[in-house]
Amino acid sequence: MEAYHISLNEATIEELNGVISSGQKLAIAADAAEKVTACRTFLDQRLASSSDPIYGINTGFGSLCNVQVGKEDLATLQKNLVLSHACGLGETIDPEVVKWMMLLKVKGLSYGHSGVQLVTIKRLIDLYNEGLLPVIYAQGSLGASGDLAPLAHLALPLIGEGQLWEEGRPKPTKELYWSRNWEAIELQAKEGLALLNGTQFMSAFGCYLTMQSIQLIDAANRIAAMSLEAFDGRIEPFGEAVNTVRNQQGQMKVAADMRKLLEGSAGMKRHKAHVQDPYSFRCIPQVHGATMDVINYVRTILEREINAVTDNPTIFPELNEIVSAGNFHGQPLALALDQLALGMHELASISERRVYKLISGQRSLPEFLVANPGLNSGFMIPQYAAASVVSQNRQLVTPSSADTVDSSNGQEDHVSMGANAATKAYRVIDNVRKVLAIELFNAAQALDLRGVDEASPMVQEYHKKYRKVVPFIENDEYMHPHIIKSIGFLR
Repeated sequence: MEAYHISLNEATIEELNGVISSGQKLAIAADAAEKVTACRTFLDQRLASSSDPIYGINTGFGSLCNVQVGKEDLATLQKNLVLSHACGLGETIDPEVVKWMMLLKVKGLSYGHSGVQLVTIKRLIDLYNEGLLPVIYAQGSLGASGDLAPLAHLALPLIGEGQLWEEGRPKPTKELYWSRNWEAIELQAKEGLALLNGTQFMSAFGCYLTMQSIQLIDAANRIAAMSLEAFDGRIEPFGEAVNTVRNQQGQMKVAADMRKLLEGSAGMKRHKAHVQDPYSFRCIPQVHGATMDVINYVRTILEREINAVTDNPTIFPELNEIVSAGNFHGQPLALALDQLALGMHELASISERRVYKLISGQRSLPEFLVANPGLNSGFMIPQYAAASVVSQNRQLVTPSSADTVDSSNGQEDHVSMGANAATKAYRVIDNVRKVLAIELFNAAQALDLRGVDEASPMVQEYHKKYRKVVPFIENDEYMHPHIIKSIGFLR
């Protein structure tokens, strides 16, 4: 497979997700390499010809910005920065997210406004291509001066420090370098700051979670269609006219998806004794559609970010300028990730309500979807489990972006908390998958009891695939393994 060349062209989330999921190698394109080299040359010439203070390049960092550093110590300054900022805490993050971080860091540096050496970018690419992923921790970033602590852990292996994942195990960088006869990179002026400043922790989580969310909302619609069939629901709320007059894009798209999923259903055509369905069924287009709109908004914000330069200072060789500003501030991502968490939570919230209806003994379905209720508890407790997870999500979706704290002696006096929004959204979306898996577990059981042959061809096909993984439950049995398999099915 030909390598994916990081160039000056803009990329989409789907494009980069394809690179990661396919295991495609990376390379830097000629246009980007030329810009990187030109920027580094400009910076070296500026430092050689002038002793004027330039933030983070020949000065200290944060509130130490007025402390100037001599030319003989500029490389040490950058190495010290990486070592001192590697203060990550908590659990290690998903290796898939680390891949996103590495790819996005290479992408951001390759625009030629960061002043890094070409060899530094190439080492990041080598690590990625070898499957040697830095060990990075979930806690420690304020999401403001970039994702300092997580990106310091990403940068540690470049200088021969820290740990790298190899075949699922963390190993010392020094050991892995020795086995490959690699030398550590000697960071030059500005490079440590270029590596640590940036929003790649937040944006990596955002891209990963956006792709997860796109997959999960498609699953949510399929599962909801099965639940509707099993609950003997009505088709009218999904009609084109009634959803078009609401004029919400997500709602119209979900209604169209539901019509397609339910096309050819004998159950939908059957005469109904009930005039209308509960909100959790009738308002699927409105609720799922609002979440779809949030996902599309978040994707727009992220695609701007992954095609951006977010370290500081920013170097413009063509303008003969080095500008210290705030492109590393994560506010756009913090707000977007908080919205993504809230939007996805609602998929789980309404899903749990459909589960509650399916087990309630209404519309000719047995209580708790099992023969001999009383002797059997059936699907009573999966609903409890779903309700517990939804309750936890309600606590998690309090926005991280509403918080801030002074740091660096007040020099950095407003922070985004976007990293906390990112890791929190990760937990929320993982919980959403669990709740949808429980709904699918219930919906498939209820549809078997209602009669699978009455359902639409698409719902029948989805049910058939699911039944290859999770069986019909005749009498009470150990439910946990079935729920775990149901979660796996959704992955």
